[in-house]
Amino acid sequence: MAREVPIGTRGEVQHRVNSKHTLAEWRDGLPPMLSTQWMVLWLEEAAFSALVPFCEGDEISVGVAVDIDHRAPTGIGQMVRAEAVVESFDGRFHTFKVSAHNGAEVIGQGTMKRAIVSTRKFEEKQRAKQAQNS
Repeated sequence: MAREVPIGTRGEVQHRVNSKHTLAEWRDGLPPMLSTQWMVLWLEEAAFSALVPFCEGDEISVGVAVDIDHRAPTGIGQMVRAEAVVESFDGRFHTFKVSAHNGAEVIGQGTMKRAIVSTRKFEEKQRAKQAQNS
């Protein structure tokens, strides 16, 4: 069972935007700016990294809810810092306040929720669902 995660626990990652992270990568005619999907992925990575030290055995954390606003563009070559801070725990879900910054301004912010689960149980549950649908 996972160890208790203190309120205020933080996770942070940094990534430099390159062409694969942009809107232009997946649709011609769109600008070469950071896509929301990559920003959200980096915020998820920050929240995940915050919980890693508290997982035990085969435990991992999985995302269960995302509420993010993408507020400002970020171009190729800019560095993005994504941060996640544990705000609360309701006995099942850890709620994070998340933000992304490009060195000049906050480009995105919101909340995310994650649960700590047993990898074995998580995979068994999915296999059982797949078997029911076959």
